[in-house]
Amino acid sequence: MQLAVELNLDLVNVAPTAKPPVCRIMDYGKFRYEQQKKEKEARKNQKIVDLKEVWFRANIDENDYQTKYRNVIKFLGEGDKVKASVRFRGREIAHASLGQKILDRLSKEVAELCSVERAPKLEGRSMIMILAPKTNS
Repeated sequence: MQLAVELNLDLVNVAPTAKPPVCRIMDYGKFRYEQQKKEKEARKNQKIVDLKEVWFRANIDENDYQTKYRNVIKFLGEGDKVKASVRFRGREIAHASLGQKILDRLSKEVAELCSVERAPKLEGRSMIMILAPKTNS
């Protein structure tokens, strides 16, 4: 401690649980500043993945399907996950197989761009499937 005071530096306990405890003489303010810079740089390089949602209907027309299909491709190209849902209204729920066909068709058409993270599953009045973009590694 006397040496740290003479050098006008801090005595930092690096490993308090070690026998004997390990201490280091350093400028603690400068050390914390360097650590914060490293953490900030690491956060800057992170890719935040959003979950985009695309709604389909059980009796969707071909042109409407193509428009939503292009949106799915755009979202996957940007690196976002896509939640593809088929909403059933009224008595459409009795024909859940139509929604299953729509989601199966979508998954086959975008198979080279993504992987199916969650297979189509009926939840309440909607059938949901989650697609995740393939990593380029």
